[in-house]
Amino acid sequence: MVNTKVDLFGIEIDNPVIPASGTFGFGYEFAEIYDINCLGTFSFKGTTKEARFGNPTPRIAECTSGMINAVGLQNPGVEKVISEELPKLKKCFNKPVMANVSGFSVDEYAYTCALLDKESQVGWLEVNVSCPNVHGGGMSFGTDPKAAASVTKAVKAVTKKPVIIKLSPNVTDIVSIAKACEEAGADGISLINTLLGMRIDLKTKRPVIANTMGGFSGPAIFPVALRMVYQVAKSVNIPVIGMGGVTCAEDVIEMMLAGACAVEVGAANLVDPFACRNIIDNLPSVMEKYGITSLKDIIGGSFNG
Repeated sequence: MVNTKVDLFGIEIDNPVIPASGTFGFGYEFAEIYDINCLGTFSFKGTTKEARFGNPTPRIAECTSGMINAVGLQNPGVEKVISEELPKLKKCFNKPVMANVSGFSVDEYAYTCALLDKESQVGWLEVNVSCPNVHGGGMSFGTDPKAAASVTKAVKAVTKKPVIIKLSPNVTDIVSIAKACEEAGADGISLINTLLGMRIDLKTKRPVIANTMGGFSGPAIFPVALRMVYQVAKSVNIPVIGMGGVTCAEDVIEMMLAGACAVEVGAANLVDPFACRNIIDNLPSVMEKYGITSLKDIIGGSFNG
């Protein structure tokens, strides 16, 4: 009998499989097709202080072994998420949920996190620092250690729940940014967010995405994600959640061997809405195949290899 349970910042979850933000909505849509309580938890749609309509269309472009998206953080704003979305979710999901937060200034991050921190349904706050800093020339908070640390400090000052900083891979030294977040008080790190990519339509000779560029995700980015998870997990003393191109139970185990305590699944949900359920169903047999009795025991198992 294998044990798929893992500890996620002080809360034990049934398995390490977590649908990633932006690919699972607020959960209740998927609850119409299967019991989402089989999930370890999930990270709900990126939430900002104010409602956002998002970027102009087209927002999606298919690629070999992946996709590009530039949705633009479309969401109803934190107050409606609390008053409308969470009550709907409560009817179909009886576990703590991970709140994903975005912002365009340090104050916005702090405001949104402070409100969500008060919600009993929210178990963790995942803070996406890949957003452009409107007060800093538009450069992403996550590309500069000092900016990432400033967001971390501001959020930790107004919250009591675990704060997980979600990092962008579009940097030259992701370890220094992870360390800065750790020093600023982060409880954990999640990575990677999408890589920056684009496609050009040969007929129109114009970019496919209205925003020109977007986030590249899918199986093609798995080796990059695995490398960054490994680098960060070896360099910090706080837990790491791995993500990026995960499509199967084998990928989950590989991520955990690279140092991840849990694993998020993103683009695969858009290809197959049953992706996470299938991964969870397959985990026990894959564990048995490789002689793994407990997932907790393999975290960082590759470090001495």
